[in-house]
Amino acid sequence: MEEICSTLNEKQREAVLCTEGPELVLAGAGSGKTRVITHRIAYLIREKQVSPRNILAITFTNKAAGEMKRRVGQLVSEESDQIWVATFHATCVRILRRFIDRLGYDSHFTIYDTDDQRALMKQVLKELNLDPKTFRERSILAAVSSAKNELRTPAQFSREASGYYEERTADCYHRYQEKLAGNDALDFDDLLTMTVELFRTCPDVLDLYRRRFRYIMVDEYQDTNTAQFALIELLAGKDGNLCVVGDDDQSIYRFRGANIYNILNFEKTFPGAHVVKLEENYRSKGNILSAANEVIRNNLGRKEKHLWTRRDAGEKIHVFRFENASDEAEHIAEEIRQRASDGRYSRFAVLYRTNAQSRALEERFVTLGIPYQLIGGVNFYQRKEVKDALAYLKTIANGRDDLACRRILNVPKRGIGDATAQKVMEFAAANGLSFYDALLDAEKTGILGRSGGKIRKFTDLIESLRERSRSLPLTELIREMLDKSGYLEDLANDDPVEAEARRQNLEELLNKAAAFENDTGAAEEPEDESASPDLPALDRFLEEVSLVADIDRMDTGAEKVTLMTLHAAKGLEFDEVYMTGMEDGLFPGMRSLDDPKELEEERRLCYVGITRARERLTMTGAARRMVNGETRFSNESMFVREIPDSLKERKDYTERPQRTSWHFDGPGEAESFRRAAPKPAAFGKEFRIVKADHLEYGPGDRVKHMKFGEGTVLRVEEGARDFEVTVDFGSHGVRKMFAGFAKLEKIG
Repeated sequence: MEEICSTLNEKQREAVLCTEGPELVLAGAGSGKTRVITHRIAYLIREKQVSPRNILAITFTNKAAGEMKRRVGQLVSEESDQIWVATFHATCVRILRRFIDRLGYDSHFTIYDTDDQRALMKQVLKELNLDPKTFRERSILAAVSSAKNELRTPAQFSREASGYYEERTADCYHRYQEKLAGNDALDFDDLLTMTVELFRTCPDVLDLYRRRFRYIMVDEYQDTNTAQFALIELLAGKDGNLCVVGDDDQSIYRFRGANIYNILNFEKTFPGAHVVKLEENYRSKGNILSAANEVIRNNLGRKEKHLWTRRDAGEKIHVFRFENASDEAEHIAEEIRQRASDGRYSRFAVLYRTNAQSRALEERFVTLGIPYQLIGGVNFYQRKEVKDALAYLKTIANGRDDLACRRILNVPKRGIGDATAQKVMEFAAANGLSFYDALLDAEKTGILGRSGGKIRKFTDLIESLRERSRSLPLTELIREMLDKSGYLEDLANDDPVEAEARRQNLEELLNKAAAFENDTGAAEEPEDESASPDLPALDRFLEEVSLVADIDRMDTGAEKVTLMTLHAAKGLEFDEVYMTGMEDGLFPGMRSLDDPKELEEERRLCYVGITRARERLTMTGAARRMVNGETRFSNESMFVREIPDSLKERKDYTERPQRTSWHFDGPGEAESFRRAAPKPAAFGKEFRIVKADHLEYGPGDRVKHMKFGEGTVLRVEEGARDFEVTVDFGSHGVRKMFAGFAKLEKIG
């Protein structure tokens, strides 16, 4: 035991040694939570003689899972291969691969990504004859995802729907699920909800996994949603050996369905739970931690913690205010260029609240020749050529995936027209066939002659590749597919520069396949009663690709500055961090200024940003910034003002006098200031909202805005100051605004 615990502090040691019953480890930023989890696993195996097979550790990213496996392996060597360490989604996939037939699915089901979901929902809207201007697939999918996160079935959603818009959304939810089932496909939310349904409806399956996983550990517990909570509660039971590790101060995914009350109410859900607070920080200098503590203490809905460190205070927080966003970007780029004279650009990260803020930064980095990587741009697996290649592979592996098959039917061009494809779709629907099976029976659809020959040529290609997939290595199969399909030849007809970039992306996909084949982790665990079936390499490759997150592809070894949103930065750390756009109305966002829950989430996001910095933190903002083509004048962010002057070193580069900063002695004073302080004025004029008694429009109604044009009302919420109206304006996006400001006019 001493060998395992010798490197742990007192609180970490306490968390490791508590192994029986429920335990909540409140792990502050940089407090060594991964060390606690890995040492706890080692202690269970080496001191408590627990079989590695009886341990389940759940994380939120593949990157975190890989790091955990590596560190456990250093502690318990060869035994670590038997521990089930995976993300929530990967855990559910393995369970469903074995038992989803109980729910009427095939174990070779396909996993749909975001693009696949949108394409499928477009089909649904067309089939239901719903106006795409009123019913946008993204808005409908967001509502469906939210329902699934809360474990609301289509039937429940339908019963609770109120008004025309929600009722039609319920219809879309029903049809969407039917089409998923018809394609033998699941979306990411289904992976969770289906596993919960499996456990609830099949007690024998639940009992099997409860006996298998006698010790369960969950990382980043503050980010769990209702479905994930239900899954863990079912697996562990009320008296199970469950250890959850998280930090309520870093709960920043409410917009994705994360429920902070899962961690805040843990002791109520699991009575008698042992609680340990990890407050010693091993990452940041003292002044950075003091700033983080001062900001987060203004939140009321939190468990009290206070980060501290044995490191020195370090530099004060650098606070720069510029005249505009261009000046801000120029200063940051130039300062990084000077500070990275040794070429070590990987020490720097520039964080922002919205993706749109990256444009000015990228332009300056390009101008100065500063190497950078943008996290959160177009996902590699969403690029057209990669999607096309994966669609071929999905069709080879699973002919029931209609979306994949339809995508490649005429890619590259084969002269198969839309009318022909429509006839095949109608035949498939009428006879309960997949689109690919209907292609195999093209003659029965009445498609003869040249069109029939072109279809036969396509199906012969797929059938030959399917046969070859049984013997060819994965990389060779992909190369043969790209060659025999004519895809590579077709690239030669593209713009030379574009074609080269696309070829490089396909080469990168081949690199991924080669790494998969060489990775010992690609092999399935030894077969047992709870293991998933032995899938072919192609199926396992497609499964792994579908579960890869953008952050998992971050190149941590490259000497590049990292540009990313604050949300994407969670879990990472850098020597020097720049937090940009620190202005009221941008961060915190405008709508959060009148919503206490939103404001607290924004403050947690600021806390996350601050605690990414190890050595030096710079916070920047602009007096004026272009937003939606208009100039917005803003005050300095209230989060910057919440940091005491004694911790800050200021420089004001604006043409106007620097605004006085405020320091609050506690959350009560901060809340009083928030309510009393004037909101940012637009163009020097302060508008006052006069709340109406009622509105002439509601969800589902078409309205007109003087700037954004026509849109559809999605939600109307009664706030303290005014009605908050959420409207989908089509090409102008979804906007949330005060009714008094918006002056929406009902049309139709």
